[in-house]
Amino acid sequence: MARAAPDIAMAARGGYGLTRLLDQIDWTLLARSVERGTRWVGHSDLTALQLGLLAHAKGMTWAGPMACFDFGSEGVDEITRDCFAEAMSGELEAVGFRTEAGFDGLDVKGVLWGGNLCMVNSLLGTPHWPRIKGGVLFLEDVNEHPYRVERSLLQLHQAGVLDAQKAIVLGAFTDWKKSPLDRGYTLKSMVAKLRCVTRTPILTGLPFGHVPTKVTLPVGARVQLVVQARDVLIGW
Repeated sequence: MARAAPDIAMAARGGYGLTRLLDQIDWTLLARSVERGTRWVGHSDLTALQLGLLAHAKGMTWAGPMACFDFGSEGVDEITRDCFAEAMSGELEAVGFRTEAGFDGLDVKGVLWGGNLCMVNSLLGTPHWPRIKGGVLFLEDVNEHPYRVERSLLQLHQAGVLDAQKAIVLGAFTDWKKSPLDRGYTLKSMVAKLRCVTRTPILTGLPFGHVPTKVTLPVGARVQLVVQARDVLIGW
């Protein structure tokens, strides 16, 4: 695919497999395809490829929809479709969403990076880990209970990753099952805990993840994140 250098190279679906390939990928060839205009698009398992390319060659990719997961049925989400189309045509320059109160006036700039939390964590300590400081880290996941999400985020914190960022933006964490042992512990509890341990602002509400409605984001691009009241704008 990198040799063919099409305009768009979109993942069909997520799942598992890219971590098996990381040590064998020709990152220079992949970066050359980006220079020739190929937009690599997807999320979930593709996070490993996106962050690997960012680590090895500073190549920019797009976190966005996948062919089967998002566009493989009759009920295609209009926002997902339109945002993706505008991103691919070069018309999209910003995405916006609503977050919780308490971040009014936040204005930061940095490299946008991240993706699926489990995949991000799987790269920590490997040659494929992008050493981004002063960035805007966005994260999402699926089928992970809030305590597992907290554990993964604490690992990033204890490795010095969270404190090194300008902002952390959380997308959707979906399809986890409640347990009688939770006793009120929720995703909000998890976020509250993380806000206690890191000085980096943690925003919620990004429409991205294993959900029908998602924005398309430039992984590796320098962005500006601005909050007015509860409205967040990420522009590039």
